[in-house]
Amino acid sequence: MAGACAHADDLFTKIDADPKSELWIDSGFATYHFDHDKNLNGGNRGLGVEYRFSGTMAAAAGRFVNSDRYYSNYAGVLWQPYALGPVRLGAAIAAFDGYPKMRDRGWFPAVIPTFTYEYQRVGLNVGVIPTYKDRLYGGISVQLKVKLF
Repeated sequence: MAGACAHADDLFTKIDADPKSELWIDSGFATYHFDHDKNLNGGNRGLGVEYRFSGTMAAAAGRFVNSDRYYSNYAGVLWQPYALGPVRLGAAIAAFDGYPKMRDRGWFPAVIPTFTYEYQRVGLNVGVIPTYKDRLYGGISVQLKVKLF
């Protein structure tokens, strides 16, 4: 039993918050919506940037076509203090706009559980978007990224 616990400790780790300087270009999103029958846009084309300034945090901003087929902007931080193997665990804490049923397409805050996998110069962000009343449609969004430096 002690051996299994020791192995689990190696798998689940706390990430060092050491300073970093990495610039990533992010794609839009491919989204699998929980509400399949609403004819939502799952091909959320767009472009963003992500600047990792520490081992646990990155600033991100971008623009994409949302599930309602309107343009949305986002700006915020990725906070990922833990890892499960090679996958960073945490949340995107950000502001979004452009959703017609949410503040008349105005800005609103959101916290989105986010998982990140990076290998050399490529990476993948996966967000689990919760459904919010009849205003925001939940789903799992995947975003590709490429490191510039």
